[in-house]
Amino acid sequence: MTNISYKSELYPDCPIRNVLSRIGGKWSLLVLYTLNQTPIMRFRDIQKEIPDISQKMLASTLKMLEEDGLISRKLYAEVPPRVEYSLTERSHTLLPYIDQLIEWAKNNLTDILKDRMSRM
Repeated sequence: MTNISYKSELYPDCPIRNVLSRIGGKWSLLVLYTLNQTPIMRFRDIQKEIPDISQKMLASTLKMLEEDGLISRKLYAEVPPRVEYSLTERSHTLLPYIDQLIEWAKNNLTDILKDRMSRM
C-alpha cells in the first residue's frame, strides 16, 4: 500500500491539507467512531459494524489511521493470529470534534436533503 499524504506544491506544510486528506476520507471518521463505541475490536467486528466497507478498504483505512497514530494495532502471537484495534490518546482528542460534526449533521440533514431536492 502506498502512503497517501497530501503535499501541495504551494503549501507543503499546510496542516489542514495534510491532516484532512487523511481523516477526511470516506471511511476514516466512521472507523474512528466505530472504535469509540467499543474500546477494543478485531477486524471482523469492525467490518460487521460497517457492513458496506470492503475488506481491502477497511485494511487500508486501519493501516493509514495506525500510521497517523490515531489507532493502535496489537498483534498476539497465537495460532491463528489475533489482532486487536483500539483508539490512541491522540484520537481521543479528536473525538469531541467528530461528535460535534455528527451532531451538526443530525441537526441539518433534513434541510440539506430538502435543498438537494430543490436543486434537481
